[in-house]
Amino acid sequence: MATHEPAPEITSLAEFDRAIDSGRPLSGCRLRAVDLTSRTFTLLSADTTGTVFLGCTLEPEAEASVRSGGALVLPPQPELPFDPYRSTLYTPDELYRSHGEDRTADARTRAWFLRTAAEGDILAALLRTVHDDAVAAALDGQIDGARVAAVAGSPDIPRGGPGSRYAAAAELGRELARAGLVVATSGGPGAAEAANLGAHLAPRPDGALREALALLTPPAPDDSRALPVDHWAHAAFSVRDRFPGGGPSLGVPSWSDGEDRPTNAFASRVAKFFRSEPARAVLPDRALAGTVFLPGAADTVEELFRAAAANDRRARTAPGPVPLILVGVAHWTTVVPAWPLLESLSAGPALAERVYLVDSVRDAGALLAEPA
Repeated sequence: MATHEPAPEITSLAEFDRAIDSGRPLSGCRLRAVDLTSRTFTLLSADTTGTVFLGCTLEPEAEASVRSGGALVLPPQPELPFDPYRSTLYTPDELYRSHGEDRTADARTRAWFLRTAAEGDILAALLRTVHDDAVAAALDGQIDGARVAAVAGSPDIPRGGPGSRYAAAAELGRELARAGLVVATSGGPGAAEAANLGAHLAPRPDGALREALALLTPPAPDDSRALPVDHWAHAAFSVRDRFPGGGPSLGVPSWSDGEDRPTNAFASRVAKFFRSEPARAVLPDRALAGTVFLPGAADTVEELFRAAAANDRRARTAPGPVPLILVGVAHWTTVVPAWPLLESLSAGPALAERVYLVDSVRDAGALLAEPA
């Protein structure tokens, strides 16, 4: 069966110049968000058959030339609240820019998404698809060679102090990060925020987590679920300001999630998609060090069986399935009895040896912290 090499991608003027100097043809290349206004002469004589210019800045003469030469040109969209051609992941600071004032970049982008999706705007749909593809490519570049471990769990657990479910999830994220793993979550509130918080504080002494929990926890523990997003985010940024330069971790949320699922501020890099489907497919395919499932309901069960399906596919390929660890024996056997079904689906020897049911985050962390 014939295989096809991915189209070469150029994301900077330096890469463009290296390609030209080496004699590599531009035909078939993908150029993303490169200012080419100073390279008009080069473009006028270049073979641009099948070349795609995504968000590149071109002089009118150069744009006319490359179009006539068979290139596809999608021009910059400066009026949008986001860059559809971005080549990097988001940061919390970028998404929450102006938090506490007006609307954040994140809120403006979600409003644009809801409006254009309701209108059925075909150009907006194209730009959303281009954006999500760019984010997926940036994510793969970010995690290339890293050992990624995912943490899933309820988005509804409130922030809480030592001994709380929130604190346990944060301790898990901290332990995994200290073991050299890149912690990845859905990027939202609850268990995901806690795991990203733990990874953020992994380089700090243990006391930093206790201090952070005190800064985050409102007077009434359950109130954190009802806080307006700007207040909720402001508390998180106060922790980030107190403990800057934290450890790396990933969040993978989407703008199609409801307003009750805001992006947390503790993931150092955020792969935010417009549609929930590509966002939810990311972790099962990329968390190759394994996934820990903390107690949760429907959304967590969905993530669990997505991961089980991915493991079933991996059972027939190298390097094989990855660990899936459920935390909370009573929860997963009685409250939400997913464990018996997971055991049944994992009956083959290659799969059965990679699923675990444990009663503490310490046990889960120890299983994933073992060398691959």
